[in-house]
Amino acid sequence: MLAIRHATLLTPATTIEDSLVLIEDGRIAAVGAAGDALPPSATVRDAAGLLLAPGFIDLQVNGGFGLDFTADPATIWDVAAGLPRFGVTSFLPTIITSPLSTPRQAQRVLAGGPPAGWRGAHPLGLHLEGPFLNPGKKGAHNPAYLRQPSAADLNDWSPATGVRLVTLAPELTWARQAIAELARRGVVVSAGHSLATFDEAAAGFDSGARYATHLFNAMPTLHHREPGLIAAALADPRVTVGLVADGLHVHPALVGLLWRWLGPDRLNIVTDAMAALGMGPGQYLLGDYRVTVEGDAARLDDGTLAGCVLSLDAMLRAFLGFSGATAAEALPTVTTTPARLLGLGDRLGRIAPGYDADLVLLSPDLRVVETFVGGESVYRG
Repeated sequence: MLAIRHATLLTPATTIEDSLVLIEDGRIAAVGAAGDALPPSATVRDAAGLLLAPGFIDLQVNGGFGLDFTADPATIWDVAAGLPRFGVTSFLPTIITSPLSTPRQAQRVLAGGPPAGWRGAHPLGLHLEGPFLNPGKKGAHNPAYLRQPSAADLNDWSPATGVRLVTLAPELTWARQAIAELARRGVVVSAGHSLATFDEAAAGFDSGARYATHLFNAMPTLHHREPGLIAAALADPRVTVGLVADGLHVHPALVGLLWRWLGPDRLNIVTDAMAALGMGPGQYLLGDYRVTVEGDAARLDDGTLAGCVLSLDAMLRAFLGFSGATAAEALPTVTTTPARLLGLGDRLGRIAPGYDADLVLLSPDLRVVETFVGGESVYRG
């Protein structure tokens, strides 16, 4: 048994000063005060002066540490091993628009499990961002592989086969049927890379889509007479909104407005991280494209933003500055909210008895000190 003692525990419901969290067999066994009695066999981690939060969940990771999942799905486990340094304990490896053989290869990688001795963040399934996107809002996706959805294309897409989230443009032919079918199987469907009108987007949400991929990016700007996908997502209380909150993809002032509009229950911060995550300036792959990274920006040769290089802990810190939220208020955007969206809110995203012991110890300024996956320390700075 592991006892994490004296941390300030941050949960959506309450903040516990000088807490005690007991972990056994990979799960949280008890939560209480530091003065509570300890089992004689417990190993104690003294976390005085630190914050203890649920492990972070990132729903959009294209790669990292020089590796790109679409170029080589076999690299998923390598990147997963490095993500805990950013507080990430689970994530969705994201495959962007590519031949349909690429998602199938990624499904096989997940089904095969990690290599012997591996430790890292859990891949919860795939996020398939494409190929059912609107060519007019393709962003950094190769138009040669874009296509209309069909029943045959979706034949083996389900959580049981490793597919958790699918981004598509709801205005495409047969898109509403695809949304309904995927939702019926338990796949979260997201609207994105789209030219949908307000009515087309609303119809997609009525068909079962429950997420919007990196709101404001790869969709028309908000217009007072043609409000489009952005307004449809904001207006629908059933919809969770994904946001790349680095201050580059979306202006900081608008990040703050979204926070006040949506709050923690409907706002989900994602990185959209690409191969340059954890690296430095230079050139990297995103699918078929060469991306140049300078400073905090990753761009194609034509200037198009191509993913993000900011880690999730750094993005959370930036978000606090843009929004004025406290750490306790904002943490659900990377913990309970994504867990609930994926239907995993009964075991992930909270610090409570029975939940997976996926935890992160943070300094008061939200720097990652130590990350636990299943109660095991997998990163310590």
